[in-house]
Amino acid sequence: MIDDVKKDATTKMNNSVDALQTAFSRIRTGRAHTSLLDHVKVDYYGSASALNQVAKVAIEDSRTLTVTPWEKDMVAPIEKAIMGSDLGLNPSSAGTVIRIPMPPLTEERRKDLVRVVRAEAENARVSVRNARRDANADLKELQKEKEISEDEERKGQDVIQKVTDEFIGKVDEMLKAKEAELMEV
Repeated sequence: MIDDVKKDATTKMNNSVDALQTAFSRIRTGRAHTSLLDHVKVDYYGSASALNQVAKVAIEDSRTLTVTPWEKDMVAPIEKAIMGSDLGLNPSSAGTVIRIPMPPLTEERRKDLVRVVRAEAENARVSVRNARRDANADLKELQKEKEISEDEERKGQDVIQKVTDEFIGKVDEMLKAKEAELMEV
């Protein structure tokens, strides 16, 4: 019983950490990486499609991405989608290849990104704590229904707290690494 509650809580907490990792990968650090454009949606014949489904995204050099559409007539919609994204990028097309130079990050922009990263990390911590709260509520319910004793409930809560502390530690490590990466010139 307690193991099931712990497994469920661990899964939820792991999902929170994975979501944080995904959010961090979208925040640019001055270096070009293809995951930067993962959340960009392109109008593809009336439906919003992920950019990587209508074009090949590649890294040309450390500061430039290239986007090669599968179809020639998709160049303009892709450029429009990239400009319309919240990334602050200015693509330029040369025939069928779209080049996206990564502008260097200013000190002010770096600090803004650190604030965003900290907010994402706090959201992940809240999510982990919510998983802990749910697990503790499940344990209380089991104890109320006389499926486990009070002592087992307390031990279960201690186990859940240890798991929570472990995941909060992971979030803090990820935050520290991302902040260092952002502030690196």
